[in-house]
Amino acid sequence: MGNSKLKAFTPLFYLVWSDDLLSQKEFVTLQKFIISQNWLSKEEQASLLSKIAIASPPSREVVANWKSEIEIILQENPLIKSIFDISVLLSENDRTISNLKPAFAKLENDLGISGEEAMGDFKTIANTFTSNYHTSNRFEIEKLTQILDGKQGEIIKKVKTIISRPEFAYETSTDTAVYREKVFDWCKILAKEKLGNMAYPKEYGGGDNIQDYFAIMETLSYHDLSLVIKFGVQFGLWGMSIQSLGTEKHYSKYLKNIGTLQLPGCFAMTETNHGSNVKGIETTATYSHKNQTFTIHTPHEKAQKEYIGNAAIHGQMATVFAKLIIDETDYGVNAFIVPLRDANNTILKGVTIGDCGLKMGLNGVDNGTIRFENVVIPKENMLDRFASVTDKGEFESPIPSDNRRFFTMLGTLVGGRIGIPRSALAAAKSGLTIAIRYSDQRRQFGPEGGSEVPILNYRIHQRRLLPLLAKTYAIHFALQYVTQRFINKSESEMPEIEALAAGMKAYSTWSTTAILQECREACGGKGYLSENRIDALKNDTEIYTTFEGDNTVLMQLVAKNRLSEFRKSFGHMDAMGMINYVYENTKTYISEKNPIITRKTDELHLINEEFHLEAFQYREKTTLASAAKRIKKLIDSGLDPYDAYNIIQHQMIDVAQAYLERVVLEQFQEAIQAIEDKNCKEVLLKLYQLYALSQIEKNKGWYLEDGYMEAVKTKAIRKMVNQLCWEIRPDAVSLVNAFDIPDSCLAASIAF
Repeated sequence: MGNSKLKAFTPLFYLVWSDDLLSQKEFVTLQKFIISQNWLSKEEQASLLSKIAIASPPSREVVANWKSEIEIILQENPLIKSIFDISVLLSENDRTISNLKPAFAKLENDLGISGEEAMGDFKTIANTFTSNYHTSNRFEIEKLTQILDGKQGEIIKKVKTIISRPEFAYETSTDTAVYREKVFDWCKILAKEKLGNMAYPKEYGGGDNIQDYFAIMETLSYHDLSLVIKFGVQFGLWGMSIQSLGTEKHYSKYLKNIGTLQLPGCFAMTETNHGSNVKGIETTATYSHKNQTFTIHTPHEKAQKEYIGNAAIHGQMATVFAKLIIDETDYGVNAFIVPLRDANNTILKGVTIGDCGLKMGLNGVDNGTIRFENVVIPKENMLDRFASVTDKGEFESPIPSDNRRFFTMLGTLVGGRIGIPRSALAAAKSGLTIAIRYSDQRRQFGPEGGSEVPILNYRIHQRRLLPLLAKTYAIHFALQYVTQRFINKSESEMPEIEALAAGMKAYSTWSTTAILQECREACGGKGYLSENRIDALKNDTEIYTTFEGDNTVLMQLVAKNRLSEFRKSFGHMDAMGMINYVYENTKTYISEKNPIITRKTDELHLINEEFHLEAFQYREKTTLASAAKRIKKLIDSGLDPYDAYNIIQHQMIDVAQAYLERVVLEQFQEAIQAIEDKNCKEVLLKLYQLYALSQIEKNKGWYLEDGYMEAVKTKAIRKMVNQLCWEIRPDAVSLVNAFDIPDSCLAASIAF
């Protein structure tokens, strides 16, 4: 269209032809308009009508030229806001065209063209805030890594260096036998590097540093998780059961060889019939005073030891949990050292070992079943720290209560419930690192005329990943706290620490399962490819939710501990006592007396730490008081306590969940207060706020039901969660890079 006046039609022609299809309605509308314009000559009308002939559409080149002409005008005049303004400028400010604004506006309307939307279609360089958002470096990553590693920074670096070596390249063979031997070889290297015996006393070759041992377990979890579990079974469960349940004679005989992996072993507790119910196990250890021996026996097939790591191939000995029988009297569950194989790895007489075979994951670990047929062991093989058989053949224990002795014995093994959640945490960190790095690079869609946008810029993608990143950081600090509590434990604190460790094991492993599923989906088809490792992380951590204790059972244990503590404080509870308990040491009564608080929505209030803590404490205390009140009512009505607890099991989970969320929140708050670096503190504060508000949002139904918040407030919290995700997005890549996972361990092409 050489005639400048006719160029006024270019934007409209481009819009109707840009989808390669001119409808009959569009044709008729344009035809009527062109014919009705008296300022156009017959020749000019014919020229314009030729551009809208349905039977003879313009070529792609012509349409592209129209768009190019429009883009030039927009680049030269960035403040243009309407299609008509473009038409005027294309007509070179022709006076006739300038006076036709109402007519052109009506034409746009008749064609169904939205001016704002159409202007977006014309932009060649999209200037939207979504497309302009990007990763930035607003804090020193190395400083945040140091904060995360804490005092264990040196041992963590050492482990990362070792697992980055060429001999730790991932095993790609699908042959389980090859995989298992590779994992065993890796364990030998780690033993040679004195990592396995880190928690054992120095006089038996160890490092006498259990805190470093937990850091080793977590760091190894950036690598193959079969290695972590094999390592944990050998040096943790097997070795530490000797250390925790045995005495000097056992330490001097076994610990050094366990620490160097000269003596591979197992931890044989779980039985087919009695998974989580350790008290109900049926394997027996019958004492013969005449021979000074115990006879270990599996009474029937369902009493076999099952899912025992190290059993199928490599284990030479096992710590076996069995009922001690003396003169036909059952003295409850005790622990015994039982040989399984000789030095040549030949299975010993009376021992039958099966292979659990292929599993969902962790196929580098040789899980097996073990049956004993009247296997005789010497008296000294009883791990006798908490119970023993005297020279007269009588049972003896420094702990007179059978129940307390049993739980004291199990309590010494609580370390496993710290190692597993820390391992799960590392797997979550790996998954998030892969997914967040990928989503920062992966581009999809974008404003018309602009380039595609990183998918991490999309609010829904941020919503999928960033609250999970915040939760992962929160769990990191909470598990450091649990570790410290365990290391510095006193006897009086042990029930609480055991419950806390059990709860955090459930909280962390459930979180990891959910995180890895979201990471897989967030990476689309790429996340489904084995080369990008999320499948291995998902499959290997799947068992974490049920081993070392089924999570749901562990949460019941946590709730029972909280109810027990509750009863100590309020043994004879009346209605007023319940109310006082709920509001004790909190300011939440304000919200009940002043409805303004239940509706308060200003930003400073929503991100306030006191508000978060009070909300978490209120939920914790209220759910606990409610469960206590209900169980008391059921028992008072004549119901057996066993039945009463069964009725309120769903509430028990709520009690445990609320308690753990409050603990995690507090530890995140305390960790941030201790940070000195201003920039690191600032970004972690945002992350903390996201954790706090996303948890409140998750529980908004409860808060609404209880009247603690009104809908206007929960809606404001949802908006604030969205906003915090947006504000954290530029730091997301740096936040996962602060985990400092070795590239060789991450080993996902989409993460680089």
